[in-house]
Amino acid sequence: MTSRATRRKIIVHIATSADGYIARPDGDLEWLTSRPAPKGFYGVNAFMRSIDTMLLGRKTYDQSVQLGAKFDGKDRTIVFSRHAPPANAPAGVEFVREPIGPFIRRLREQPGKDIWLMGGGNLIASCLDEHVIDEFVVSVAPVFIGEGIPLIARRHRQVSLELRSVERFEDGLVQIHYRVQD
Repeated sequence: MTSRATRRKIIVHIATSADGYIARPDGDLEWLTSRPAPKGFYGVNAFMRSIDTMLLGRKTYDQSVQLGAKFDGKDRTIVFSRHAPPANAPAGVEFVREPIGPFIRRLREQPGKDIWLMGGGNLIASCLDEHVIDEFVVSVAPVFIGEGIPLIARRHRQVSLELRSVERFEDGLVQIHYRVQD
């Protein structure tokens, strides 16, 4: 088994509204995507160079495809889904139906870069429940949207976080980086 210091980290890197939602109830992200982004795109471009695997829930995958995301197979994309893969799924996108915890534990022991847990809220909650998330990088956009899909699906839990850094951008977005405490 690889030590925590050398194993691949599972990192949630995600944006929320100031009231804690990752999307409107219908999955709409206009409140976020219509914002002009600064050079470096809030550090996402640098972050992308540190990962080689993306984990998504099925709803996040479907929404990404709808928004025009291209899954080119350069990085590994794994979609957790209870349903059969769509017939038009791009080559290189893997659909997984097995339990999340054991799958991710095996995945993180494989050689490679860190792993981006993109979302959504149900997948993030399930991963928290399985104790497989190492870090959160949450970009809080300066907008309230009133209702929507929460960052983490509601369940009874308490997870302690250690603040690593806070960065403020000129447009009012604040990025908070936490390490999940053991």
